[in-house]
Amino acid sequence: MSWLSIQRWRGVVLVGLAAVATVVLAATGQLVLYIHPRYVVFTVIMVVLAFLLVLASALLSKPDDEDAPASPFSKALSVGAVALAALLAVAMVALPAATLSSATADQRDINSTAIGASDTDLEDAAAVPTAEFAAFTVLDWASLLRQTTDLAFYRDKPVDVVGFITPDASDPDVFYVSRFFVTCCAVDAQPAGVPVYLPGWASQFEADDWVRVTGQFAANPSSGSAEPLAIDPDDVLAVEQPSEPYLF
Repeated sequence: MSWLSIQRWRGVVLVGLAAVATVVLAATGQLVLYIHPRYVVFTVIMVVLAFLLVLASALLSKPDDEDAPASPFSKALSVGAVALAALLAVAMVALPAATLSSATADQRDINSTAIGASDTDLEDAAAVPTAEFAAFTVLDWASLLRQTTDLAFYRDKPVDVVGFITPDASDPDVFYVSRFFVTCCAVDAQPAGVPVYLPGWASQFEADDWVRVTGQFAANPSSGSAEPLAIDPDDVLAVEQPSEPYLF
């Protein structure tokens, strides 16, 4: 095979590898760890379309009769690009995708922006039957806590949430049960969290452990935490990471 032929098909190989990796991730349900579920079908269609267009371009292009001169460096660069693309494609499919962690939550300032995206309105929540609050997510509760810290509103409302542990930097007796909220993709993911008052929690769990917390909100006994309310847990159980760890 001539060098011109290699150059001609290099783009097809690169886009093909990306297309295969994307389709496999979508088929195995892992693509949602990178992008919002609403964009999965669109992404798959676009990447397959891109591959077909690049393939058609390579097939329809007229090859030159003679090889253009190419330096050893440019040849090595081209081969290296294809090899790197192949390695990345294999890694994306073969290696488990790592979800965002408590370190990212600290960097992105927990509860700073994600809860603004929640549809949980205080007035609407006041009309919800008490039993239905058990279905509220971390994002729902974080949104309500931002709107009011009146303990009377939360009294007798059951809390049942799943998330990963993010330590409260200001008090070792408090941690946040946290989730990331994704609008478009993991790059724009923002952390939401609900404080839990549990002295000695660090002897049972570690940061980033996934837990299920049940209980009710109460005045936060902590003198160091900035949170006026926190979950008074009836139970905190270690759980497996959900198949969809992000909230959408």
